[in-house]
Amino acid sequence: MKTLALIVPCFNEADVLGMFYNETKKVIDSISGEYMTELVFVDDGSRDDTLKIVKELAARDHHVKYISFSRNFGKEAAMLAGMEYAVKADFVGILDADLQHSPEIIPEMLHFVDKEGFDVAAANREDREGEAKFKSFLSESFYKVINKVSETKITESAQDFRIMKKDVVKAIISLPENIRFSKGIFSWVGFKVKWIGHTNRERAAGETKWSITKLLKYAIDGILSFTTTPLRFSFVLSLLCALIAFGCFIYAVIRNIITPVYAAVVPFILTGMFFIAFLLFLVIGILGEYLARVYTETKDRPKYIISQTNTQVVYSFSEDD
Repeated sequence: MKTLALIVPCFNEADVLGMFYNETKKVIDSISGEYMTELVFVDDGSRDDTLKIVKELAARDHHVKYISFSRNFGKEAAMLAGMEYAVKADFVGILDADLQHSPEIIPEMLHFVDKEGFDVAAANREDREGEAKFKSFLSESFYKVINKVSETKITESAQDFRIMKKDVVKAIISLPENIRFSKGIFSWVGFKVKWIGHTNRERAAGETKWSITKLLKYAIDGILSFTTTPLRFSFVLSLLCALIAFGCFIYAVIRNIITPVYAAVVPFILTGMFFIAFLLFLVIGILGEYLARVYTETKDRPKYIISQTNTQVVYSFSEDD
């Protein structure tokens, strides 16, 4: 029997875990004749009863595994931990615990990767109905920007919700970077992908953990991780600063020759100086962002620390199954 591991990153999802388990268990039971499935909950340092509920589920269902972090390391670390622990499974899936990713399409995803020759079956959002307009604008702008400046193209509205073959998972976890942007990594490793249109459901309970600030940080991580174009852009800005400064100087000299009233030129020169200062600080900021990432990577700290788990370091299904 083929094995399937479903990775579920969790952060303060106590309100929805019961509903998620019941709905996902129905799907697991429907494919139990062909696939031996385990749910791998990764508790990303939750401060509510998430871990307690997962332990209760594991106590009555031996197909439930859990990995609990010592603190909040972020969803990227949670997905990586799940993939590293599930690497021996024939198929590995990722879906959110808030039920915005519909478990009902898991059998369809499995069909494409197991029967149709695809390496990955992944969901992408068909629309952004119900999402705040400003948030939708930022998301759409991000995909347009990153696909213009990066050689790694990311499918617009791509989601983490997917099922992958073992070889794909091995390729993903082999990448050593600490600052991870999974949407870019999923695209960078390649393989044959089947995209499935998916309409996000409303959260079953609780509140979203993705604020505008976190989304902006995530977007910056994605752009800086998959392109060096901002560094080249910094060089262009530096040249532009030099040209503006030279133009201001020539204008000031000519103006004083024609009309020797220096005070009239001062506001223009000050404007030019402040604009140049803005561009210079922008260049320094871009360089600083890249330098910060180099600093983080060279420290090579672990991407996550596990405090509790009921599974092994290398994923394996129990022999009694």
